[in-house]
Amino acid sequence: MRMLILFAICILFLGSCQEGAFFERNTVIPNLSWDYDFKPVYEVDVQNKNAQYDVFVNLRHTAYYPYSNIYFFLHEKGPGIGEKTTRYEFNLAESDGRWIGRSAGNLYEQTKLLKEGLSFPDTGKYVFSLEQNMTENPLRGINDVGIKILKR
Repeated sequence: MRMLILFAICILFLGSCQEGAFFERNTVIPNLSWDYDFKPVYEVDVQNKNAQYDVFVNLRHTAYYPYSNIYFFLHEKGPGIGEKTTRYEFNLAESDGRWIGRSAGNLYEQTKLLKEGLSFPDTGKYVFSLEQNMTENPLRGINDVGIKILKR
C-alpha cells in the first residue's frame, strides 16, 4: 500500500514539473552593441487559438550599461492581427542606481511581462521581433534579448 501511495505522489510530482515555456528564444547581441538595424526575429507556431498565453521579454545587460532603463519596440505579425508595434519601457535599476534582477558577475538578467492572457485570433505562424528604441545607437552594454511565451 505504501508503494502505491509513493508511486501516486511521484506521478503527481512529475506531472507538475511538465510546465515550462511554450516558446523561448534568446539572441546574443553582437559585440554588446545593439544597433537599430539589428532586430532579432522569433517565429512562433500556434496550434491552439483557444489557449491563453503570457508574453515576456528576456534581457541581460552588463554592469557597464549606461542607463537605468531601456525603451524597445515589440513588433508582431500574424494571422488575424496584421502588423502591430508597441513601445515598452523596461526599468533596469532602482532609483539609487542598484541594478534590478539576478546577477552573475557583472551580468544582470530580467524577465518582464509584456502581455497577459493573450489569445491568438487564429492558428498559424506568428512573428515577433525586438528593436531597441534608445537615443544611443548602437546601444552599448546589452548582452542578449529574447521572447518567452508561457501557456496559461
